[in-house]
Amino acid sequence: MGDFVDKLAYFQAITGIEDPDLCTEMLAAHGWDLELAISAFTASDSIPSDNPNGNHTNNDTTTSPSNDHSNAGSRGQSNSNTWEGVERSELARQESHSVADVAPAASPGLAWKLITLPFSVISGSLSLISGAIGLGVWVAGGVLSHSLGLLGWGSSRNGDASSPLVSLSAAASEALDFVAAFERNYGTTHPNFVTEGFMDALQRSRQAFKLLFVYLHSPDHPDTPSFCEQSLCSELVASFINENFVSWGGSIRASEGFKMSNSLKASRFPFCAVVMAASNQRIALLQQIEGPRSPEQMLTILQRVVEESAPVLVAARLEAEERRNNMRLREEQDAAYRAALEADQARERQRKEEQERLEREAAEAERKRKEEEEARERAAREAAEREAALIRRRQEKAMSLGVEPEKGPNVTQVLVRFPTGERKERRFHNTDTIQSLYDYVDSLDCLNAEKYSLVSNFPRVVYGPEKHSLSLNEAGLHPQASLFVEVDS
Repeated sequence: MGDFVDKLAYFQAITGIEDPDLCTEMLAAHGWDLELAISAFTASDSIPSDNPNGNHTNNDTTTSPSNDHSNAGSRGQSNSNTWEGVERSELARQESHSVADVAPAASPGLAWKLITLPFSVISGSLSLISGAIGLGVWVAGGVLSHSLGLLGWGSSRNGDASSPLVSLSAAASEALDFVAAFERNYGTTHPNFVTEGFMDALQRSRQAFKLLFVYLHSPDHPDTPSFCEQSLCSELVASFINENFVSWGGSIRASEGFKMSNSLKASRFPFCAVVMAASNQRIALLQQIEGPRSPEQMLTILQRVVEESAPVLVAARLEAEERRNNMRLREEQDAAYRAALEADQARERQRKEEQERLEREAAEAERKRKEEEEARERAAREAAEREAALIRRRQEKAMSLGVEPEKGPNVTQVLVRFPTGERKERRFHNTDTIQSLYDYVDSLDCLNAEKYSLVSNFPRVVYGPEKHSLSLNEAGLHPQASLFVEVDS
């Protein structure tokens, strides 16, 4: 059910028919095939049976306002179901006649119209004439055609089912085919028609700050060959258009050319128009040139359009340049700000790195100072411990010696000389051992070395550990002995 509702909404948006029952009947008659129903509706609605080329049956260049009014009314009625009727002021109608009827010297002022979506009502002018004609259906039709292709609902021109993905260059392909066919028929001297879709051409003209020259080609119209050969392909006209306009052309037999002929309400052929981009999905119609024109008339009309639209284009160009300058200035300011910010950040990083380096160095120095202090304390503590141990040892050795004996036949007198030249004397029992002599030396505060030997000079005898257990008498040191301390290396 939702699928039918969506199709009905699309069909109403494209055709402009407000009666949902009528739209439902038309869709049902075509099996709810959106593209088939739309094609049938536009084909039956836009090609009059009495004149397939879409131009007036009256070929006279002078047309009375009343006749023009009746023709415009009949055309507006024939398209009442697809395009929104546009009320044109009497001044606009008179100007359209003037373009067709008067000599180039009496060309009228520039006429403005705004083409937009049918449900949008806007106006704009160059202080001349304002109005509006519908373009929304053409835009919506292109969107819908692409959407249907993506969904796989559309069909190809030959009736075969199209692939789910529709080529995005269909409009460009039509434009390329038009240019190729035009050159085959009329040569290479012509306006430089862009080989892209209308909206892309409009965007190109907007970016180039130029107007868009539109030519709708009716291949079957009797005036088309002479107009193309003598006027449109005139070297002067083509050069002027190429210099001052972006050109787009399309055949009314092709999809986009046909849609543009409906959008621009082309009533006579050959048909040319000058448009420019206005705002979102809108274009401003500046001039319509309907019917055959001589090269002089074309140049006069186009020169006037260029002259009268020049202030708008110049203002647009200046505004764009100002925007670019402002953007460039902002970019330069942003770049300068970023550079300054990066410089500040670099200085801040450098300051932090320097601070961290100094903190690391200070921490390393503090660590070394503490290690050295701890080492000194440890050395002092060890030295104190050694000194205390030495004192205890001396005390223990002195206690182990006992009381020095008095002189007697069994008492040995021993003289000990130290490396410092200091001498010490003591009496021992002749039965005391050599170890007693070592204990005596250890009890004295005359030697700091722990490893030493007691040595006699004549004869030289070293009383090493192997002789510590001998008594003084056995060692030949009784009744007296003279020994010196020899520190071991």
